[in-house]
Amino acid sequence: MAPLHALQRRWQAWWQARQLPADTHETTQRNVYIVPTWAGLAFCGTLGVLLLASINEQLSLGYALTFALTGAGLASMHTTHANLRGLQMDLKAPEGVHAGGEYALELRLHNTGSARFGIAVSAQLDTGPTEPAWVDVPALGHAVLQLRLPAARRGLRELPRLTITTRFPLGFFRAWSYWRPASKVWVYPRAEDVPAPFAPQAEAGVGEAAPTRSAQGGSDFSGVRTYRRGDSIKQILWRKSALALDMGLPLWVRETEAPLARDLWLDWRDTQGRDAEARLSRLTAWVLVAERLGQPYGLRLPGRETVQSLGAMHRQACLEQLAGFGA
Repeated sequence: MAPLHALQRRWQAWWQARQLPADTHETTQRNVYIVPTWAGLAFCGTLGVLLLASINEQLSLGYALTFALTGAGLASMHTTHANLRGLQMDLKAPEGVHAGGEYALELRLHNTGSARFGIAVSAQLDTGPTEPAWVDVPALGHAVLQLRLPAARRGLRELPRLTITTRFPLGFFRAWSYWRPASKVWVYPRAEDVPAPFAPQAEAGVGEAAPTRSAQGGSDFSGVRTYRRGDSIKQILWRKSALALDMGLPLWVRETEAPLARDLWLDWRDTQGRDAEARLSRLTAWVLVAERLGQPYGLRLPGRETVQSLGAMHRQACLEQLAGFGA
């Protein structure tokens, strides 16, 4: 098997050298390939049998039928090749995704000629080709196709090679073209399923709870809810509850929460006792929780520190640091 694998690697290297990575792709005479399918080979075999029978029996109608079907087959081959040739494609760089999830690869197909039918796009993964996504492109129009791909390992990953295929109209021939995208996708660490509380912060004092929001004993108003057993009388909204009692409804209670600590650091040292991937998973979960709570946070990794901030750009920067940690 070793010589076979070596030959396969050389074949792949040859293809890689012929196709430079790009986020746009145009199918031309030079990069569209076509071969007969099993149905096409069976069709050719049938034509051979018809021709031999016509020669043997000297059947003029047999000759006519054989040549007519041959012409139809050649027309099918030309149509299959033309159905793919001349398409212009570009892709939208995918957004980051967490390991174990899927990311959407959005392709836009532009057609400057007649309508194209039965265009399939699949990706070549390490485990084999994915299920194709199908699309028809109208004449002088555009079409959008989405291909969902798995994100297995964290890090900045290259997009897989794409294969654009068609068998239109009769399925006797298969035409295809390869496309190597230049864009890459960030695969963030998988977030911990049940996020642990934030580690105690220096500003919170020794023995204080982690800087998370608490539904009891706080001072910040967050809303109202119905009365539950054990609620303090001071929390009852008497004016609103008087109207509720007249209507046979339960009492209304003020919902409060403790204010968040001013400084929140998500520190690598606070995740000790776990393997590296589990520590990254916990830090990822803390980043998402802090963003959801609206609490400015900073990230500390060995040899690197990100200042405290908040927002989509800060979240992405922290997740990218976690994704590329140790790479």
